[in-house]
Amino acid sequence: MHAKSDSDVTSLDAASPKHPLYYVQSPSNHDAEKMSYGSSPFGSPGHHYHSSPIHHSRESSTSRFSASLKTTRNNGYWKKLQRVGDSVDEEDMREKKQIKRFYVVCFVLLFVVLFTLFSFILWAASTSYPPQVYLKRLVFERFNVQSGMDVSGVATDMLSINSTVKIFYRNTGTFFGVDVKIAPIQLWYYQRNLANGPEVKFHQHRKTQRTIVTSVNAHQLPLYGAVPGFSARNGGHDSISVPLNLTIGVRSRAYVLGKLVKPKFYRTIRCQVTLHGNKLGKPVNLANSCVHHN
Repeated sequence: MHAKSDSDVTSLDAASPKHPLYYVQSPSNHDAEKMSYGSSPFGSPGHHYHSSPIHHSRESSTSRFSASLKTTRNNGYWKKLQRVGDSVDEEDMREKKQIKRFYVVCFVLLFVVLFTLFSFILWAASTSYPPQVYLKRLVFERFNVQSGMDVSGVATDMLSINSTVKIFYRNTGTFFGVDVKIAPIQLWYYQRNLANGPEVKFHQHRKTQRTIVTSVNAHQLPLYGAVPGFSARNGGHDSISVPLNLTIGVRSRAYVLGKLVKPKFYRTIRCQVTLHGNKLGKPVNLANSCVHHN
């Protein structure tokens, strides 16, 4: 009865698993409490160390402090690098501004030098084109000497003269016009002024010319005996012969480069003439009797 057949053994071996079977029995609540909160540290040291929440909190706080310390150090290092980079950028910007300012100053100085040189060249070129001024003729049309009294009631000889003078003016400048003023126009008897002409102004274009006719007059001029040739007691006017000087001042201003380059030309002309009482109305040629002064 206890003996089994070979067929039965074979069937059991085939039904049994190849590996041994293990059975795990879960601990009771009391044993679990001992494992988790046991008072003995030596009971299960590995499991008790890893399962301690205090150790985890200390480890996490230490790791967080180390991480924050590393982060603080890294932030300080990067801030320091940023400050160094900002200072380098400021120095570069300062150097660039200084270089730019230097170039601007050099450009301004170069422009001023070149413009001054150009203006000087224009001025020098314009001074080689002085105007041509000539006194062509003078005509004594009328004169009269008669006895009279000045404004204070002093009796003296009174002189009246009417004459005209013809002036030739030519602007020789090839690239500029000139503003011309002719004044004063005067007749002198030595140091005594006898007659005056009006101020003449005009603009003369480049390489052009003109002829100006203006008057030189005197009206009831008291002589006080300073001009012996003019006397009411001398009789007829035909016998009068008085040496005179005709003086004319000419100022020409050229505007070569606006108001920056405006050379000036001055010319004073003195001509010796003689008033003959018997040649009234006849022109007196002044071509060979004038002296020019610049």
